[in-house]
Amino acid sequence: MKNNNQNTNAFLIHISAFAGFMFPFGNIITPLIAWQTLKDRSTYLDEQGKEAVNFNISYTLYVFLLTILFIPFAFGSLFNRHRNHINWNNLNINFDFGFDNFYSFLGFGSIAGIIYIIGIALVIIASIKARNGENYKYPFTIKFVK
Repeated sequence: MKNNNQNTNAFLIHISAFAGFMFPFGNIITPLIAWQTLKDRSTYLDEQGKEAVNFNISYTLYVFLLTILFIPFAFGSLFNRHRNHINWNNLNINFDFGFDNFYSFLGFGSIAGIIYIIGIALVIIASIKARNGENYKYPFTIKFVK
C-alpha cells in the first residue's frame, strides 16, 4: 500500500504541471509546492519532484527564448514595406503579410506548436511512468535543482 501511495504522489507531482493552464507559472509553482511537501516521505518522491521542477523550469525557459527570437521577425515585418523611405512624420504602421513574412510567421508558429505539444506529451509520459513506479528522466532538462 505504501508503494502505491508513493506512485500516486509521484504521478500527482508530474501531472500538477497542467496547472499552468489555469494560472501563470502554474507549471512551475504547483510541482514545486507538491515536491516540497512530499520530498521527505521517500527518495523516489524527492527524485521525481526534482525532475518535474527542473523540466518545467527548462521548458518555460525554452519557450521564453523562442518568444525572444520571434520578436525581431515581427518588427521586421512591421517596417518591411517602408524600409527605404520611412517618413517619421506620417508613419503608417501596418503588418506586411507578404509571401516572405507569411512563411516566417508560419515557421515560428509551427515550431512553437511542436514544442508545446512535446511538452504536454512528456508530462503525460512522465506521469504514467511515475504511476507505474518507474524512474523517469525528461530529455533536454537543465538541472536547476540538484
